[in-house]
Amino acid sequence: GSERQSKTGATGMRLKEASKINLSLSTLGNVISALVDGRSTHIPYRNSKLTRLLQDSLGGNSKTVMCANIGPANYNYDETISTLRYANRAKNICNKAKVNEDPKDALLRKLQEEIRALRDKMDEEGDVEEESDDEYIEEGK
Repeated sequence: GSERQSKTGATGMRLKEASKINLSLSTLGNVISALVDGRSTHIPYRNSKLTRLLQDSLGGNSKTVMCANIGPANYNYDETISTLRYANRAKNICNKAKVNEDPKDALLRKLQEEIRALRDKMDEEGDVEEESDDEYIEEGK
């Protein structure tokens, strides 16, 4: 994606497309730098479609893998160094991945735990007739 355009020999639409890709990759580099910096109050996700698409993966709640493709040829030395620097910055992004949970499911789980705790407490205090949660719901209790 970030090849030197003079090396590719691209013209016309391909050159325009390559320019847009390089611009998006440059913006991605800015986002990565801002995320790694930690002092940045603004992360420029909206500056390109690519960074908008990657927003949740880069600074959000997920585990992300980024692959850097490099070549051993001397001809690509500058691009290889640039790619390795880019990857080095990207590896320093720290996401805190967690399981997404629907707020209603979380509330339901919390209430079920509370019911269980109250039943346990009632059992400790005396013999209580047990009813299932389904019976409470069906009878409208």
